Amino acid sequence: MQDPLMFDMVWTEQQKSKLRDLVDISDWVWTGNVEDHPEILANTELIFSTWGIPSLTPRDLDYLPKLKAVFYAAGSVKSFAAPLLERGITVVSANVPNAIPVAEFTLSQIIFALKQGWQHHRQLRCTPNANGFKELPITGLYGATVGIISLGTIGRKLCELLTPFDLNKLVYDPYIKESTLRKYHLQNTSLEALFAQSDVVTVHTPSLKETEGLVTGKLLDSMKPFSTFINTSRGVLVREDEMIEVLQRRPDITAILDVTRSEPPMEGSPLYHLPNVVLMPHIAGSKGNEIRRMTDWIIEECANYIEGKPLKLAVSADALDHSA
Repeated sequence: MQDPLMFDMVWTEQQKSKLRDLVDISDWVWTGNVEDHPEILANTELIFSTWGIPSLTPRDLDYLPKLKAVFYAAGSVKSFAAPLLERGITVVSANVPNAIPVAEFTLSQIIFALKQGWQHHRQLRCTPNANGFKELPITGLYGATVGIISLGTIGRKLCELLTPFDLNKLVYDPYIKESTLRKYHLQNTSLEALFAQSDVVTVHTPSLKETEGLVTGKLLDSMKPFSTFINTSRGVLVREDEMIEVLQRRPDITAILDVTRSEPPMEGSPLYHLPNVVLMPHIAGSKGNEIRRMTDWIIEECANYIEGKPLKLAVSADALDHSA
Protein backbone atom coordinates (compact mmCIF):
# COMPACT_ATOMS: atom_id res chain seq x y z
CA MET A 1 0.00 0.00 0.00
CA GLN A 2 1.07 3.60 -0.47
CA ASP A 3 2.44 5.33 2.62
CA PRO A 4 0.59 8.69 2.87
CA LEU A 5 3.58 10.38 4.55
CA MET A 6 5.93 9.24 1.80
CA PHE A 7 3.42 10.30 -0.84
CA ASP A 8 3.01 13.78 0.63
CA MET A 9 6.79 14.19 0.96
CA VAL A 10 7.21 13.60 -2.77
CA TRP A 11 3.95 15.01 -4.07
CA THR A 12 3.82 18.30 -2.16
CA GLU A 13 0.96 20.76 -2.41
CA GLN A 14 2.99 22.72 -4.93
CA GLN A 15 3.44 19.63 -7.11
CA LYS A 16 -0.25 18.70 -6.76
CA SER A 17 -1.18 22.22 -7.83
CA LYS A 18 0.81 21.76 -11.02
CA LEU A 19 -0.99 18.49 -11.66
CA ARG A 20 -4.37 20.11 -11.15
CA ASP A 21 -3.60 22.39 -14.09
CA LEU A 22 -3.44 19.26 -16.23
CA VAL A 23 -5.86 16.72 -14.79
CA ASP A 24 -8.67 16.34 -12.29
CA ILE A 25 -6.90 14.68 -9.38
CA SER A 26 -8.23 13.35 -6.12
CA ASP A 27 -6.61 14.13 -2.77
CA TRP A 28 -7.36 10.57 -1.72
CA VAL A 29 -4.30 8.37 -1.19
CA TRP A 30 -4.86 4.67 -1.56
CA THR A 31 -3.73 3.12 1.75
CA GLY A 32 -5.66 -0.14 1.85
CA ASN A 33 -7.43 -2.79 -0.18
CA VAL A 34 -9.03 -2.15 -3.54
CA GLU A 35 -12.40 -3.02 -2.02
CA ASP A 36 -12.26 0.03 0.27
CA HIS A 37 -13.17 2.63 -2.38
CA PRO A 38 -14.38 0.82 -5.52
CA GLU A 39 -16.31 3.88 -6.70
CA ILE A 40 -13.09 5.94 -6.95
CA LEU A 41 -11.07 3.19 -8.60
CA ALA A 42 -13.80 2.40 -11.12
CA ASN A 43 -13.35 5.80 -12.78
CA THR A 44 -9.59 6.21 -12.30
CA GLU A 45 -7.67 6.73 -15.54
CA LEU A 46 -4.31 7.91 -14.21
CA ILE A 47 -2.40 7.01 -11.04
CA PHE A 48 0.39 9.13 -9.54
CA SER A 49 2.66 7.46 -7.04
CA THR A 50 6.19 7.16 -5.65
CA TRP A 51 8.26 4.89 -3.38
CA GLY A 52 5.97 2.42 -1.61
CA ILE A 53 3.55 1.91 -4.47
CA PRO A 54 1.51 -1.29 -3.99
CA SER A 55 2.08 -4.16 -6.38
CA LEU A 56 -1.22 -4.56 -8.19
CA THR A 57 -2.39 -8.09 -8.92
CA PRO A 58 -4.60 -8.94 -11.91
CA ARG A 59 -7.53 -9.08 -9.46
CA ASP A 60 -6.68 -5.58 -8.18
CA LEU A 61 -6.59 -4.29 -11.73
CA ASP A 62 -10.10 -5.59 -12.31
CA TYR A 63 -11.20 -2.78 -9.98
CA LEU A 64 -9.46 -0.30 -12.31
CA PRO A 65 -11.14 -0.94 -15.68
CA LYS A 66 -10.42 2.57 -17.00
CA LEU A 67 -6.77 2.80 -15.86
CA LYS A 68 -4.59 4.00 -18.74
CA ALA A 69 -1.30 5.11 -17.17
CA VAL A 70 0.72 5.06 -13.95
CA PHE A 71 3.13 7.94 -13.32
CA TYR A 72 5.79 6.89 -10.83
CA ALA A 73 7.92 9.64 -9.25
CA ALA A 74 10.79 7.35 -8.27
CA GLY A 75 13.28 5.01 -9.90
CA SER A 76 12.89 1.24 -10.29
CA VAL A 77 9.48 -0.07 -11.37
CA LYS A 78 10.45 -3.73 -11.34
CA SER A 79 8.35 -4.58 -8.28
CA PHE A 80 5.02 -3.53 -9.80
CA ALA A 81 5.18 -2.75 -13.54
CA ALA A 82 4.81 -6.16 -15.19
CA PRO A 83 1.05 -6.73 -14.58
CA LEU A 84 0.33 -3.18 -15.75
CA LEU A 85 2.32 -3.50 -18.95
CA GLU A 86 0.70 -6.85 -19.70
CA ARG A 87 -2.67 -5.06 -19.79
CA GLY A 88 -1.38 -2.32 -22.06
CA ILE A 89 -1.27 0.26 -19.26
CA THR A 90 1.46 2.87 -19.74
CA VAL A 91 4.06 3.07 -16.97
CA VAL A 92 6.18 6.21 -16.67
CA SER A 93 9.15 6.23 -14.30
CA ALA A 94 11.43 8.96 -12.98
CA ASN A 95 14.38 6.61 -13.33
CA VAL A 96 16.34 9.08 -15.46
CA PRO A 97 16.05 12.12 -13.16
CA ASN A 98 16.67 9.86 -10.15
CA ALA A 99 19.89 8.68 -11.80
CA ILE A 100 21.30 12.22 -11.85
CA PRO A 101 22.01 12.58 -8.10
CA VAL A 102 23.43 9.04 -7.94
CA ALA A 103 25.88 9.87 -10.72
CA GLU A 104 26.71 13.22 -9.06
CA PHE A 105 27.30 11.51 -5.71
CA THR A 106 29.55 8.95 -7.38
CA LEU A 107 31.52 11.67 -9.16
CA SER A 108 32.12 13.47 -5.86
CA GLN A 109 33.43 10.27 -4.29
CA ILE A 110 35.67 9.47 -7.26
CA ILE A 111 37.30 12.91 -7.10
CA PHE A 112 37.72 12.67 -3.33
CA ALA A 113 39.05 9.11 -3.58
CA LEU A 114 41.71 10.02 -6.13
CA LYS A 115 43.06 12.56 -3.60
CA GLN A 116 42.97 9.81 -0.93
CA GLY A 117 40.54 12.02 0.94
CA TRP A 118 38.99 9.40 3.21
CA GLN A 119 42.38 7.81 3.90
CA HIS A 120 43.86 11.15 4.99
CA HIS A 121 40.82 11.86 7.16
CA ARG A 122 41.13 8.43 8.73
CA GLN A 123 44.85 8.86 9.37
CA LEU A 124 44.39 12.21 11.12
CA ARG A 125 41.57 10.85 13.27
CA CYS A 126 43.73 7.93 14.37
CA THR A 127 46.88 10.04 14.81
CA PRO A 128 45.76 13.59 15.70
CA ASN A 129 49.20 15.17 15.68
CA ALA A 130 52.07 16.03 13.37
CA ASN A 131 52.74 12.35 12.73
CA GLY A 132 49.26 11.97 11.26
CA PHE A 133 49.65 15.12 9.20
CA LYS A 134 51.55 13.50 6.37
CA GLU A 135 50.69 12.91 2.76
CA LEU A 136 49.75 9.44 1.57
CA PRO A 137 50.36 8.28 -2.01
CA ILE A 138 47.97 10.34 -4.16
CA THR A 139 46.87 9.28 -7.64
CA GLY A 140 45.03 12.45 -8.64
CA LEU A 141 42.53 12.72 -11.47
CA TYR A 142 44.93 13.21 -14.38
CA GLY A 143 45.65 9.87 -15.98
CA ALA A 144 43.77 7.91 -13.32
CA THR A 145 41.73 4.82 -14.20
CA VAL A 146 38.07 4.53 -13.20
CA GLY A 147 36.30 1.20 -13.57
CA ILE A 148 32.52 1.29 -14.13
CA ILE A 149 30.52 -1.89 -13.68
CA SER A 150 27.46 -1.73 -15.97
CA LEU A 151 26.43 1.08 -18.24
CA GLY A 152 22.76 1.57 -17.55
CA THR A 153 21.11 4.92 -16.94
CA ILE A 154 23.35 5.82 -13.98
CA GLY A 155 26.53 4.49 -15.56
CA ARG A 156 25.96 6.54 -18.71
CA LYS A 157 25.21 9.68 -16.73
CA LEU A 158 28.42 9.14 -14.76
CA CYS A 159 30.36 8.84 -18.02
CA GLU A 160 28.94 12.19 -19.12
CA LEU A 161 30.02 13.80 -15.85
CA LEU A 162 33.51 12.30 -16.19
CA THR A 163 33.96 13.70 -19.71
CA PRO A 164 35.83 16.90 -18.69
CA PHE A 165 38.49 14.94 -16.80
CA ASP A 166 41.60 13.49 -18.42
CA LEU A 167 41.32 9.96 -17.11
CA ASN A 168 40.85 6.43 -18.40
CA LYS A 169 37.45 4.76 -18.21
CA LEU A 170 37.13 1.00 -18.13
CA VAL A 171 33.73 -0.66 -18.27
CA TYR A 172 32.39 -4.13 -17.71
CA ASP A 173 29.02 -4.66 -19.37
CA PRO A 174 28.16 -7.80 -21.37
CA TYR A 175 25.45 -5.95 -23.29
CA ILE A 176 27.36 -2.83 -24.31
CA LYS A 177 27.50 -1.86 -27.98
CA GLU A 178 30.60 -0.71 -29.82
CA SER A 179 28.90 2.59 -30.67
CA THR A 180 28.36 3.25 -26.95
CA LEU A 181 32.02 2.56 -26.21
CA ARG A 182 33.02 5.11 -28.81
CA LYS A 183 30.49 7.68 -27.63
CA TYR A 184 31.77 7.67 -24.04
CA HIS A 185 35.43 6.89 -24.85
CA LEU A 186 35.32 3.63 -22.92
CA GLN A 187 37.43 0.50 -22.96
CA ASN A 188 35.40 -2.67 -22.48
CA THR A 189 37.20 -5.25 -20.39
CA SER A 190 36.72 -8.25 -18.16
CA LEU A 191 35.61 -7.89 -14.57
CA GLU A 192 38.98 -9.25 -13.42
CA ALA A 193 40.96 -6.71 -15.46
CA LEU A 194 38.70 -3.88 -14.35
CA PHE A 195 39.33 -4.52 -10.65
CA ALA A 196 43.06 -5.11 -11.10
CA GLN A 197 43.70 -2.00 -13.22
CA SER A 198 41.38 0.63 -11.74
CA ASP A 199 42.19 3.22 -9.09
CA VAL A 200 38.47 3.48 -8.34
CA VAL A 201 35.80 0.86 -9.05
CA THR A 202 32.14 1.91 -8.97
CA VAL A 203 29.16 -0.46 -9.21
CA HIS A 204 25.98 0.41 -11.12
CA THR A 205 24.70 -3.07 -11.93
CA PRO A 206 20.98 -3.87 -11.64
CA SER A 207 20.02 -6.43 -9.02
CA LEU A 208 19.18 -9.55 -11.01
CA LYS A 209 19.40 -13.24 -10.21
CA GLU A 210 22.52 -13.57 -12.33
CA THR A 211 24.25 -10.53 -10.79
CA GLU A 212 23.83 -11.47 -7.13
CA GLY A 213 27.26 -11.90 -5.57
CA LEU A 214 28.94 -10.53 -8.70
CA VAL A 215 31.66 -8.76 -6.69
CA THR A 216 33.76 -11.36 -4.92
CA GLY A 217 36.46 -11.12 -2.31
CA LYS A 218 39.00 -12.29 -4.89
CA LEU A 219 38.15 -9.33 -7.14
CA LEU A 220 38.39 -6.85 -4.27
CA ASP A 221 41.69 -8.32 -3.11
CA SER A 222 43.13 -7.80 -6.60
CA MET A 223 42.67 -4.01 -6.37
CA LYS A 224 45.65 -1.65 -6.43
CA PRO A 225 47.16 -0.34 -3.20
CA PHE A 226 45.20 2.66 -1.85
CA SER A 227 42.34 2.08 -4.30
CA THR A 228 38.65 2.69 -3.63
CA PHE A 229 35.52 0.60 -4.13
CA ILE A 230 32.15 2.40 -4.41
CA ASN A 231 28.72 0.74 -4.30
CA THR A 232 25.60 2.86 -4.80
CA SER A 233 23.63 0.10 -6.52
CA ARG A 234 22.50 -2.86 -4.38
CA GLY A 235 24.17 -4.63 -1.48
CA VAL A 236 23.34 -8.11 -2.81
CA LEU A 237 25.71 -7.56 -5.72
CA VAL A 238 28.63 -7.93 -3.31
CA ARG A 239 29.61 -11.01 -1.33
CA GLU A 240 29.61 -9.06 1.88
CA ASP A 241 31.40 -11.56 4.13
CA GLU A 242 34.21 -11.87 1.59
CA MET A 243 34.42 -8.07 1.25
CA ILE A 244 34.70 -7.67 5.02
CA GLU A 245 37.50 -10.25 5.17
CA VAL A 246 39.45 -8.42 2.45
CA LEU A 247 38.95 -5.01 4.06
CA GLN A 248 40.20 -6.38 7.38
CA ARG A 249 43.40 -7.58 5.67
CA ARG A 250 43.76 -4.61 3.31
CA PRO A 251 43.47 -1.40 5.35
CA ASP A 252 44.80 0.51 2.32
CA ILE A 253 41.58 -0.15 0.38
CA THR A 254 38.60 2.09 1.11
CA ALA A 255 35.01 0.92 0.57
CA ILE A 256 32.35 3.61 0.17
CA LEU A 257 29.06 1.82 0.74
CA ASP A 258 25.78 3.64 0.20
CA VAL A 259 24.05 0.25 0.12
CA THR A 260 24.54 -3.00 2.04
CA ARG A 261 23.03 -6.48 1.92
CA SER A 262 20.60 -5.56 4.68
CA GLU A 263 19.78 -1.92 5.32
CA PRO A 264 20.82 -1.02 7.90
CA PRO A 265 23.50 -3.70 8.37
CA MET A 266 22.82 -6.28 11.05
CA GLU A 267 23.67 -5.18 14.59
CA GLY A 268 27.28 -6.03 15.35
CA SER A 269 28.33 -6.03 11.68
CA PRO A 270 32.03 -5.17 11.19
CA LEU A 271 30.89 -2.62 8.59
CA TYR A 272 30.00 -0.28 11.46
CA HIS A 273 33.52 -0.42 12.88
CA LEU A 274 35.99 -1.05 10.08
CA PRO A 275 38.05 2.14 9.73
CA ASN A 276 38.36 1.76 5.95
CA VAL A 277 34.59 1.58 5.40
CA VAL A 278 32.60 4.75 4.68
CA LEU A 279 29.04 3.71 5.45
CA MET A 280 26.08 5.84 4.35
CA PRO A 281 22.30 5.30 4.77
CA HIS A 282 21.35 4.98 1.08
CA ILE A 283 21.53 8.70 0.33
CA ALA A 284 22.93 8.75 -3.20
CA GLY A 285 19.50 8.85 -4.86
CA SER A 286 17.08 11.76 -4.90
CA LYS A 287 16.85 13.54 -1.55
CA GLY A 288 15.65 16.97 -0.44
CA ASN A 289 15.35 19.38 -3.34
CA GLU A 290 16.33 16.63 -5.78
CA ILE A 291 12.94 14.98 -5.28
CA ARG A 292 11.28 17.97 -6.97
CA ARG A 293 13.21 17.18 -10.13
CA MET A 294 11.58 13.75 -10.27
CA THR A 295 8.06 15.12 -9.83
CA ASP A 296 8.69 17.99 -12.26
CA TRP A 297 9.81 15.54 -14.94
CA ILE A 298 6.80 13.30 -14.24
CA ILE A 299 4.44 16.28 -14.51
CA GLU A 300 6.03 17.17 -17.84
CA GLU A 301 5.52 13.61 -19.01
CA CYS A 302 1.88 13.78 -17.93
CA ALA A 303 1.46 16.87 -20.09
CA ASN A 304 3.06 15.03 -23.01
CA TYR A 305 0.72 12.09 -22.44
CA ILE A 306 -2.39 14.27 -22.43
CA GLU A 307 -1.27 16.10 -25.58
CA GLY A 308 -0.44 12.85 -27.35
CA LYS A 309 3.28 13.66 -27.58
CA PRO A 310 6.00 10.99 -27.39
CA LEU A 311 6.96 10.01 -23.84
CA LYS A 312 10.61 10.15 -22.80
CA LEU A 313 10.29 8.15 -19.59
CA ALA A 314 7.89 5.36 -20.56
CA VAL A 315 8.95 1.87 -19.47
CA SER A 316 8.96 -1.04 -21.91
CA ALA A 317 8.32 -4.65 -20.97
CA ASP A 318 11.63 -5.70 -22.55
CA ALA A 319 13.58 -3.28 -20.38
CA LEU A 320 12.27 -4.88 -17.18
CA ASP A 321 14.43 -7.97 -17.68
CA HIS A 322 17.65 -5.95 -17.39
CA SER A 323 16.57 -3.14 -15.07
CA ALA A 324 17.28 -2.62 -11.38
